[in-house]
Amino acid sequence: MRINIYGLGYVGSVSAACLASAGHDVLGIDIDRLKVDNINQGRSPVVEPSLTELMHEVVKRKNLRATVSAAEDGDVSIVCVGTPSNENGSLNLKYLSHAVKDIGDFLRGRNDYHVVCVRSTVLPGTVEKYVVPVLEKRSKKKAGQDFGVCMNPEFLREGSSIRDYQSPPFTIIGQLDHRSGDVVEQLYSNLAAPVIRTELGVAEMVKYAGNVFHALKISFANEIGNIAKRLGIDGTRVMEIFCEDQKLNISSTYLQPGFAFGGSCLPKDLRALLYKAKELDLEPPLLRSILTSNGEQVQEAYRLIRNTGKKRIAVLGLSFKPGTDDLRESPIVSLVEMMIGKGHEVSIYDQDVSLARLHGSNKLYIEQTISHISALMKPSIQATIEDSEVIVVAKKSPGFAEAVRNVNSGRTVIDLVKALPEGTDGKGSYYEGICW
Repeated sequence: MRINIYGLGYVGSVSAACLASAGHDVLGIDIDRLKVDNINQGRSPVVEPSLTELMHEVVKRKNLRATVSAAEDGDVSIVCVGTPSNENGSLNLKYLSHAVKDIGDFLRGRNDYHVVCVRSTVLPGTVEKYVVPVLEKRSKKKAGQDFGVCMNPEFLREGSSIRDYQSPPFTIIGQLDHRSGDVVEQLYSNLAAPVIRTELGVAEMVKYAGNVFHALKISFANEIGNIAKRLGIDGTRVMEIFCEDQKLNISSTYLQPGFAFGGSCLPKDLRALLYKAKELDLEPPLLRSILTSNGEQVQEAYRLIRNTGKKRIAVLGLSFKPGTDDLRESPIVSLVEMMIGKGHEVSIYDQDVSLARLHGSNKLYIEQTISHISALMKPSIQATIEDSEVIVVAKKSPGFAEAVRNVNSGRTVIDLVKALPEGTDGKGSYYEGICW
């Protein structure tokens, strides 16, 4: 395919060389003549292992050229310009703006179908709400009809970018329409990696989720390491063993958006470690923020309930996770307490929590701490939801999803655990998920 790449910095140079290496005809476009001259002489404009050798090979083969002037005929235009921070932390889109306007002007003089692919890191909504309107205005054409648009985030690490490009964990294509995605998918037909095609905003957000999570992991490891060292423990060894667990620690487990965490372990152990850090005169701000964030998720659930403007609330689930009757530090209990305090009429059902069968710490907890909540519990799902205006699904438990799907129209369903990923099947009920 014939490809125009706008921006020959780190991402643009690596992408240009790798696409050219795959046999595509690539034209790099940049306002920096030094970058352009370097590439045309077979040299990398950035310092990156093996990139100069690859650049020399593809330039010699005439699969890659660079220019400071306008684009030439092609099938795809890829935007790889930088999106630096402004002083207030917002994204500076001036380079993106220049590139998109140039592409729009380029599209105006073309009659064949062309796909514009954004590879620069941009916040969700940027492609749909900024890039597409600018392209349409400058080209006098219609996106999805006269030309295609995609978001194709990169996951390249400096120092290993060529290896990362050639062996990615996946290729993500956010597509305006299927035709757009079909064209971009052809660019990566030589790579043995799964291709995930999704909405534009999802593709934009996945890039940010990845980078923020990497930052989170580094800070988490540092704070654990700092506490370990103060205790005379090798923090590196701790994290080496931690990473051996790929069932829970390094996995998709727990990385599912939804309601807050609770139970007898996570809150207790987090507080204990924070107290120990305080004794050691250490301040781990990331670890300390976790409980604050968890509490805010309970507040977010209540905001969804409050915004309905309704008072009669049915809650399906009370213990902190399915298959257990453990109510200690259950975030659902906290949510119920909040609703009671705000004057809502609450009814509760949880088949795992039978007041007659409770014993030990759970029984003591109900009797001494939440006896007023236990009085709100109903014997069946139907008895719980029959007079309700809002149904809050707080646990994934057998029967909850089906019962909610079959409710009469006019109810509001608030799903905290994605028990109904398909919503309420259009039965007239209003459905809203906490994170979706």
